[in-house]
Amino acid sequence: MQKREFIKGSAILGMSAVAGKFLNESGLVHQKDQRKVYKVLNSHGVNVGTLPVIRAFAGDHKDHVSPFVMLDEFGPVQVNAGDDPLRVDAHPHAGVTPTTYFLNGSGHHKDSLNYDFQIGKGDFMMFNSGRGAIHMEETGIKLYQEGGLYHGFQIWLNTPSKYKFADPTTSVHRQEHMDVILTEEYELKVVLGNLGDAKSSVETLTPAFYYHIKLKADKNINIPIAAEDNAFAYIIDGELEIGEQKAVTKSQVILYERGKEIISLHAKKDTEFLVLGGTPLNEVVYSYGPFVMNTEDQIRQCIYNYQMGRMGNPDIVNASN
Repeated sequence: MQKREFIKGSAILGMSAVAGKFLNESGLVHQKDQRKVYKVLNSHGVNVGTLPVIRAFAGDHKDHVSPFVMLDEFGPVQVNAGDDPLRVDAHPHAGVTPTTYFLNGSGHHKDSLNYDFQIGKGDFMMFNSGRGAIHMEETGIKLYQEGGLYHGFQIWLNTPSKYKFADPTTSVHRQEHMDVILTEEYELKVVLGNLGDAKSSVETLTPAFYYHIKLKADKNINIPIAAEDNAFAYIIDGELEIGEQKAVTKSQVILYERGKEIISLHAKKDTEFLVLGGTPLNEVVYSYGPFVMNTEDQIRQCIYNYQMGRMGNPDIVNASN
């Protein structure tokens, strides 16, 4: 079998910590059992293939983001009808579950598991790579035909050690699989996990939650989190007050300490953001580009498996229908 050249150049990059800006007036009401902010991070822009990406974190801050390991926001970018697709050519993953969530636009996913489909606004996809598989990602046919805004998230959910070499799987979940909480103050979509009676039907290998929230100006939201779980927030647009008269804005990340059971946020203006987290895996993480494992030997095994074609044939995955 023909050996494949491994794609070097790690996707695991570090981030810097920054302080939130100070406010003259506070609209945040202090809550008992309110979590403290551990750190605020800035994101930075990178290109993945031809996709413009805002990278929030990748492989670092594991103690505060586990069971997640990477967060990328793709776009927002305006696509004209007839433009060549924005694309990431076929590449492998192992030991990690890249998830894709669309805010706007459409995407095309094709993989070595014989899945080939279009996804769009509000859809959520999980590529559970297990022992290893290959996929290709690009803007979808609807954007090619009509043009429009391309915007969403690829966020990697780490795989527990006992499932690192399980069979890979792909799943797509439409909007009806995710409950939405609507109030006069906010809209909250439960992409993963549950919040009160609202829940997602998407199953994960480890307990995790993923909330997409739109909070109106000058309104507060208190989100209950199990004391032992990690939690972090990513600002898509707008401005949130986080306590001690500090605010965070677009593309910043809030990392929270564990131990308390409420995250309290106040919107200085209409604000859209994500809140994610779950039970920390508390396992050693070794990563090399798209492979996320628990030992160096496992990484070497992944590289060998890819080179020997055991994860699939990238030429077939790249090929047009």
